[in-house]
Amino acid sequence: MSAHLSLDASVVRWSVPVDERADRPVLLLLHGYGSDEHDLFGLAPYLPPDYVVASLRAPLTPPWPMPGASWYPIEGLDGRDPDAVTRAAESVLAWIRDAVGDAPVGLLGFSQGGAVALQTLRVDPDAVAFVVVLAGYAAGGELPGDAVLAERRPPVFWGRGAADDVIPAHLIDATAQWLPGHSELSGRVYPGLTHSISQDELDDVRAFLDARLADREAAG
Repeated sequence: MSAHLSLDASVVRWSVPVDERADRPVLLLLHGYGSDEHDLFGLAPYLPPDYVVASLRAPLTPPWPMPGASWYPIEGLDGRDPDAVTRAAESVLAWIRDAVGDAPVGLLGFSQGGAVALQTLRVDPDAVAFVVVLAGYAAGGELPGDAVLAERRPPVFWGRGAADDVIPAHLIDATAQWLPGHSELSGRVYPGLTHSISQDELDDVRAFLDARLADREAAG
């Protein structure tokens, strides 16, 4: 595993205090480029209250004058480099080991946070129970975990806007080819939606997360 950047545990936003987290499923929120841990945390009231929600801050600072943080560079000749996405995923996995332990967690990521969420699943399929990707994509290349995913087909929700012109079309096309063979895929393309999240999408995410709770209960 390549060297990863450490995530700042002191800035993580939790939905409940530490004494209320035992034996509850954990859902990690991974924000988009130029944002921070406060952004997606605003979704917490719309998500099933059974989850312990933790919103992380990415480890990099994007070039000035872009505010916030980033998981990997998107500019320059090396922009969107799959190896950089993998390093970001490894930083998430290191945080999971330190803060959560061995129990698989769910990941919800927006834009490049969605790419990191999928990459985290690909790097360590045992650490991630499911993934929600909003306006994101699957990074290219091959990882050892891909063969495991093709066999296990973990649940993945992929939502994106029909009017989203931020993510390059070739990455959307590649993701549409990759996900069906490596996941139990559900999702939707939302008419008129740009690079953002709509109420209809949140309703679908809530249904997906409720289904994962039902899976957990059925598994005992």
